[in-house]
Amino acid sequence: MKFHIAINLERMNAGQDMAEIRDHTLEMVKMADEAGFEIAWAAEHHALEMTIAPNPFQIMTWWAGETQNIRLGCGVANAAYWHPINIAGEAAMLDLLSGGRLEMGLGSGAYQREFDRMKLGLPQPESYKYMQEMLPLVRQLWKGDVEHDGEYWSFPTSTSCPKPLQADPRIWVAARAPVTFDYAVTNDCDIMSWPLTMPFSEAESYRERLDDAKAKTANDWNGRWSMMRHSAVYANEADREAAMTAIRGVLGQFGNLMMKKGEVHNGFPDAVPFEELEGNVRVEPKMLEENLMFGSPETVIEKLRGYERIGVDAFIYYASMGLGLEAQKRSLRLFIDEVMPEFA
Repeated sequence: MKFHIAINLERMNAGQDMAEIRDHTLEMVKMADEAGFEIAWAAEHHALEMTIAPNPFQIMTWWAGETQNIRLGCGVANAAYWHPINIAGEAAMLDLLSGGRLEMGLGSGAYQREFDRMKLGLPQPESYKYMQEMLPLVRQLWKGDVEHDGEYWSFPTSTSCPKPLQADPRIWVAARAPVTFDYAVTNDCDIMSWPLTMPFSEAESYRERLDDAKAKTANDWNGRWSMMRHSAVYANEADREAAMTAIRGVLGQFGNLMMKKGEVHNGFPDAVPFEELEGNVRVEPKMLEENLMFGSPETVIEKLRGYERIGVDAFIYYASMGLGLEAQKRSLRLFIDEVMPEFA
């Protein structure tokens, strides 16, 4: 099993210093690079302090200049917010400047609040159609001239300038629903899945969806499948309690965005009261500690073995969850020193 890291520039309150958060984020990526993580993932979000990522390619270009080997993953760009020529060129430029380390990711977004500001009138459940039109176009633009007259974009003959350094960069698709697994397999994409706070059985259901998608197609899919979880490794009760407090606070804000409850003030979402949270953002401490990649090094190793058994190729250590900066580094250091060697 390989390991990836996903991390955001994450500001949980107005008292946090942005420069300190910037430096911390880079330090975490450099730790992952030195430890042999395969990919560092940067997201795309807008007008939210908890995920400051207006352009993932800008973030990854920054990381590229400060790292040696770790690949740079766009996890993921929201297709509806981009033009195909624009995103193909941005991604190719990153690949060129990083020496061929691009891992391209396309998705369909998560928060209706963002769509109401970035793509007014588009319901989030309909946004996957933009991704499905864009993905083959990006591949074609990377190869040469393309003329396109589609449902969402039309343009005369054009191409991506520059071209990627890699001959054929892989594209990742974020998938949970059966239709998205079907699309990813049919189009020979790598797949990343995120069960949010749901139990391990949710990941097992994704395995079934992947197998069903493979059975429907004749292209002999042999892509990569990664699984992301919020992660905290701790060796004492104080760090355990800090992790539980942090994740519950983030989920309160996340619930605002997912359930469309509460307001967002100057980029900071109001937290939904714990008793009102439901579904993917439930916050019972026992459930969270069991379902997320939380625990002692021994517990985390045991949990990872479960993902390994269902065929997950890479685990994405999701570091951003409102935890204090030093506690984040202690957790990642424990993961590097005491967990990763078991999977070498």
